[in-house]
Amino acid sequence: MRIISGKLKGRRLKAPKNLPVRPTTDMAKEGLFNILNNLYYFDAISVIDLFSGTGNISYEFASRGTESVYAIDANYNCIKYIQNTAEELDLNINTFKSDVYKFLQKTSINADVIFADPPYDFTTEKFLEIADTIFDKKLLDEEGVLIIEHSKHTDLSVHKNHTYDKRYGGNVFSFFKYPSEEE
Repeated sequence: MRIISGKLKGRRLKAPKNLPVRPTTDMAKEGLFNILNNLYYFDAISVIDLFSGTGNISYEFASRGTESVYAIDANYNCIKYIQNTAEELDLNINTFKSDVYKFLQKTSINADVIFADPPYDFTTEKFLEIADTIFDKKLLDEEGVLIIEHSKHTDLSVHKNHTYDKRYGGNVFSFFKYPSEEE
């Protein structure tokens, strides 16, 4: 995996083979960050990266200047890898070893961007539970966006806060926002 842009542009990272992860592809990540680049100034936002795995998405935000990045994963080795890599690269990433659903129930952290990349074999209900909890607990800033990565075989458009999908190969990013005043 590589960091696409920012102060560490082009930097390649090699995650240990024993991590139970499926990192977002460079092509999909580049497409996602092209969208986000048109919505936000990276140095002015906060980010929560759920099911962070290798930390691929967290590194990208931090490299682009995001000072407030929270990486959450239940796997100890994933969290340790993110901590070590962030320290080595001098990136400000806060890590939490926690089940994502428990973290969402207990946290009071609010963010402009919440990114979730759960295992693709989750049921649609488990994916939608992430969105429901985030919106019910108001963990997303009013102008913020929730992005859930999933396979092309999962449809999250039934959620009331779903706005659109962006597809890159077999990867899909579903975007969710609070309804605007005009709607």
